[in-house]
Amino acid sequence: MRTIHVTASREYDVCVGPGLLRECGERIAAVCGTGAAAVVTDSTVAPLYADTACASLERAGFAVSRFVFPAGEASKTLKTYDDILRFLAENRLTRADLLVALGGGVTGDMAGFAAATYLRGIRFVQLPTTLLAAVDSSVGGKTAVDLPAGKNMAGAFHQPSLVLCDTDTFSTLPGDVFRDGCAEIVKTGVLAGEELFSLLERGALADRPEEIVARCVEYKRSVVAEDEFDTGKRRLLNLGHTAGHAAELCSGYGVSHGKAVAMGLAAMARTCAARGLCPAETAERILALLEKAGLPTALPYGARELAAAAMSDKKREGDRLPLVVIQGIGRCRVETIPGEEFETWLREGGAL
Repeated sequence: MRTIHVTASREYDVCVGPGLLRECGERIAAVCGTGAAAVVTDSTVAPLYADTACASLERAGFAVSRFVFPAGEASKTLKTYDDILRFLAENRLTRADLLVALGGGVTGDMAGFAAATYLRGIRFVQLPTTLLAAVDSSVGGKTAVDLPAGKNMAGAFHQPSLVLCDTDTFSTLPGDVFRDGCAEIVKTGVLAGEELFSLLERGALADRPEEIVARCVEYKRSVVAEDEFDTGKRRLLNLGHTAGHAAELCSGYGVSHGKAVAMGLAAMARTCAARGLCPAETAERILALLEKAGLPTALPYGARELAAAAMSDKKREGDRLPLVVIQGIGRCRVETIPGEEFETWLREGGAL
């Protein structure tokens, strides 16, 4: 098992390794003490792992309740968030108790937002069961739900008390869901530098998943420690996300987050190479790694439609958009452009 300590407004550990769900109760009790624990999960994860997690919590002395919502991005709404709040109130959770988010990014984001706002904030623990949640959304304290106008537009910063990533859960992931996580890993490789990117090119994720997840968490830890509230360096983590979120919105969230990020990353790589901001070889390596992971590299919507959708993105600054520009592997920067120029960037990245 690997342990990464995150320094933020609340300090906590991220533990990565096999078998952690079976011992989650003991580990959570050591950090939070015992009391009531509300487990929030979805209809896909619940049959697989809820009994294991709840039994472990009960053995450790927690009074456990569970809330299960329909799986999928379509449930990441104010309605489901309201249902979770009502559930917490009906079960009389107090500030001495905690919420446990068991599942992927939708679960962690939404349960975390409920924890951030119920009684003006209670503790919560992340138990990510997808590769994407393990390397990205479970760490760093961003919580949110979607609005019809865009993704993650209602939310809060609320750091977890503990993150336990049981790598055994990756074995039950459908191929498409596993590949979603690969997109965030490739993105992290582009940001972190040659050492991680080269490991990915050599196929290390298949052979050493614990190490790759830990390296991604370590990189994100370093960024969050420097910029917890997303006003400076943390904005680099949005590489590929402006076009990606636009594609998700255009699809009515039929395109998954990971695949949208892959499309957005590929488009940015092409644009940066076309503008001479990065060597053509850099773009070719990024595209090749995305394709090797079985991820899409073409945006399925027109540049004009995507550009209009991007202006609903929460990262918009007035009529300007901050974009993460690739200069090389391990060398990226944020460049803010007029919103009306984004359509041209998308066309140079391959959108029609």
